[in-house]
Amino acid sequence: MAKSLGIFVTNPDNFRHVEGIVKAAKGKGCKVKVFFTWTATHNSKLAEFPALCELADDVSICVDSYAKQGYDRDDVPPGLDPKKMATQAQHGEIIEDYDCYLSL
Repeated sequence: MAKSLGIFVTNPDNFRHVEGIVKAAKGKGCKVKVFFTWTATHNSKLAEFPALCELADDVSICVDSYAKQGYDRDDVPPGLDPKKMATQAQHGEIIEDYDCYLSL
């Protein structure tokens, strides 16, 4: 079994799937990183988002996508480390450094 899983999220309708996959992977001892981009940045406004940030090992969002969706770059979502308002380099990190890659 893979020791790490990177999840690239572009669709805001997949949040429940992301939660379930993160819970299952963590339950199996995997390191999990989730990166939200484009319209999936709307998920950062869900009441469940802070809990996902706590459960996953690393959560970040594309700050450019966040701004393009109408949010203020300085409005850091609850649960998210301000340093994780990032660039697509976070996506590259998933591709390079994680055993498994999932796009939702």
